[in-house]
This record gives sequence, structure tokens and C-alpha cells, in this order.
Amino acid sequence: MSDVTADQSEPEPSSGKRIWLLAALGALVLGAGAFSALYFGLLFSGSEPAEDEGEISKPVGLDIEFVPLDSLVVSLGPGANASHLVVTMQLEVSKGYVSEVEFLKPRIADVLNSYLRALQPEDIEQTGSLIRLRAQMLRRVQIIVGDGRIRDLLITEFVLN
Repeated sequence: MSDVTADQSEPEPSSGKRIWLLAALGALVLGAGAFSALYFGLLFSGSEPAEDEGEISKPVGLDIEFVPLDSLVVSLGPGANASHLVVTMQLEVSKGYVSEVEFLKPRIADVLNSYLRALQPEDIEQTGSLIRLRAQMLRRVQIIVGDGRIRDLLITEFVLN
């Protein structure tokens, strides 16, 4: 009889491990759920969902107009691979200043012609020169017309003949 009572009073070692295993598994599931909720913005998002998804937003840039400039033809000289450069541009202008820019088009053409004539053929033929030339021409036009009136200079044609 003493053998039977000794076996019943002794707890099984596997039941304690099972409790810890279930607790760890539960904590892992809760942690993964909390991480997912935070990662996907389900908790603490701070913004309400949009009620009217079908509303069309106002397009950007409605307060601008494009003013075309006459094509400029510049001879490049004897050392160039091409004999002429043909450039056509448009100015992106704020709507309130279109008439001022139209009035100053002859002065703009003069300054751009002078700048392009002063360039060496290597300056035009280099890779990436168009970006630098565009920035220089835009700055010159902004100085003539005034800051805040010209937003951008768009080169629509740049041909070496």
C-alpha cells in the first residue's frame, strides 16, 4: 500500500512544462497580433477614414499658363560638329503675369540669343548639358521678368543641325 500512495502524491513533471509552453505560445500570438495592428495602422492611426472616396480633387497647376517663345537659331561656328542649334521653348507663367511676359518677349529673346551665342560648342555637345543650359536660361528670364512670375522654362525643341 505504501507504493500506491507514493505514486499518487507525486505530481507529473510534464504538466508544469505544458503550462509554460501554452503561456509562451499565447504571448507570442498576442504579440504578433499587436505588431500587425500597429504596422497596418489599425491602432493609433489618428485619422478618420475618408467618407467620400469618389470625390475628384482639384488638379494641380490651374493657375498657370504657357507662353511660347519664338524658335531661336544660333550658328555654332567652325569648330563644332553641327553648324546650327535650333531651340524652341515655352515659359510656365503665373496667370496674373501673362501680359507682362508677352510684353517682354523681345527682351527675353535677346538675352537668350546672347547667352546661346556666347557658349562654346563643347558646352552644348556635352552629355547633360541641356539641364545646365535650361537652368541658366531660366535664371536669366527670371531676372528680366521678375521673381515669382516665371515658374519654369520648358525646352520643346533642341536640335543640332
